[in-house]
Amino acid sequence: MVAQHRELVSAIPGPRSATLHERRVRAVSAGVGAGLPIYVDEASGAILRDVDGNQLIDFASGIAVTSVGHSDPRVVARVREQVERFTHTCFMVTSYEPYVAVCEQLNELTPGSHDKRSALFNSGAEAVENAVKIARYATGRGAVVAFDHAYHGRTNLTMALTAKSMPYKSGFGPFAGEIYRVPMAYPYRWPTGPEQCASEAFETFVDMVHTQVGELNTAAVLLEPIQGEGGFIEPAPGFVARVADWCREHGIVFIADEVQTGFCRTGDWFASEHENVLPDLVVTGKAIAGGLPLAAVTGRAELMDAVHTGGLGGTYGGNPVACAAALGAIETMRAEDLTGRARTLGTVLRARLDSMAAKYPVIGDVRGRGLMQAVELVSDPVAKTPDPVTTAALNAACHRNGLLTLTCGTFGNVVRFLPPLVISDELLDEGLTVFESALAEVTA
Repeated sequence: MVAQHRELVSAIPGPRSATLHERRVRAVSAGVGAGLPIYVDEASGAILRDVDGNQLIDFASGIAVTSVGHSDPRVVARVREQVERFTHTCFMVTSYEPYVAVCEQLNELTPGSHDKRSALFNSGAEAVENAVKIARYATGRGAVVAFDHAYHGRTNLTMALTAKSMPYKSGFGPFAGEIYRVPMAYPYRWPTGPEQCASEAFETFVDMVHTQVGELNTAAVLLEPIQGEGGFIEPAPGFVARVADWCREHGIVFIADEVQTGFCRTGDWFASEHENVLPDLVVTGKAIAGGLPLAAVTGRAELMDAVHTGGLGGTYGGNPVACAAALGAIETMRAEDLTGRARTLGTVLRARLDSMAAKYPVIGDVRGRGLMQAVELVSDPVAKTPDPVTTAALNAACHRNGLLTLTCGTFGNVVRFLPPLVISDELLDEGLTVFESALAEVTA
C-alpha cells in the first residue's frame, strides 16, 4: 500500500518515466493522448506512485473512475476471488450470478421506485449507444436531441452526440444522422444573465425541438445532469426537471447520462436526484466498478423489455470480473457513506475555490457539486474571454509540483476537481494548497 502523502524525488516526469515514454512513442499510436507522461507503478487511496518513486496527489481519479480510491480493499478482494473462479463465459451464452447482482443493485440505487431493468456493457459510450437504441425501438421514432457542450463518447453515434469537434470528432465523419442540438442552460455564459437562464433556455429548447424536429419524431432527449468534458457545467436550477417533465408529456424518453456524475460523486448517488428528476433511462459507467471496465443502462421495465431478445448484449458486456469489482465498489460506497463524504468535502472544496476566486480575477466562475467541481479561467472577467493558455500553464504547474489535475471545457479553459471520495482531509487541503501556489505562479 502506498503511503498517503505527496513526495517528489525527481523532476516530473523522472528519468524512468522518460525512458518508458520513449518506448511508448515507438509502440503506441500517436493518436492516443498523454496528459502527463509519468508511468504509474503503484497506487492506493488518493496517491499515485510513479516508476521514479514520485508520489502525486490524485485530483483526477482516472477521470472520475476510482471514486472509492485506488486499490480499494473490497474491490481487490472480490476481483481476486472471481478471477480464481472464472474470468469469462459471455453472459449471453451461459449466465452467472455477479451480472444479475449488479443489475439488482442498479435497479435499487438509480432514481425512482418504479419497476426497472438493467443491461451491462463495457464503456460509457457503448452504454449511451444502447440507451439510444432502446429509446428508438420502444418509441418507433428516430430523432435524438442533445445539448451544446455535451460529451457522450468517441464511437460514431456518440461522436455525433458530442458537441466539441477537437479532439473528439475532427476528421472522423460522416456521423450518424437524426441528431439535433439545442443550447444548454449555462448560467455563467447565458446572454441575459444567470437569473433568466433556466426559463429562457427551456423556452428555446421547446421551440427548437418543436420547429426543427417535431415532438412526434423525437425518440429521446439525452442530457448530462452536470456536463463533464464540456466544462463541468451545472445547468441552471430547475432546467433539468422541466426538460424531463416536458419529455414525459410528449412520450419522449428522457435519458440521463450519469457516466461521470454517478455513484456518489456529486453528493447524491446520482446527480439527477438533486432536483428529484426521474429519468426514463440512466446511463452509468466510470466509477461503477472501481477501475475495471463496466457500464450500464438502467430504466423503466417497459422500455428495457421492449427490445427483442438478442437485441442487446456483447461479448464482454458484464464480464464477471468487472461485475465482482462493481459489487465491491458499491459495498464500499455504502459502508463508508461516500455520498455524505462527497458533500462534506465538497463544502470544503467550494470554500477554498471561492476564496481563490475572490483573490484571482482569472477565475471567472466556480461551479459543480460534491467532489465534482471546477473553475473556469478568463483573461477578461467582464467580457468572460476564455483563457486556455493560462489554464494549460496552471495544469502543467500543478503536475510539476506533484498534483495530478485535469482540464476540460469547450474552450479549453476549465480546471476540474475529481479526487477520490475517500481522500483524507489533509490530502485534500494539501492538494488545494499546491493548486493555489500554482495559480499564484502562473498569474504573477
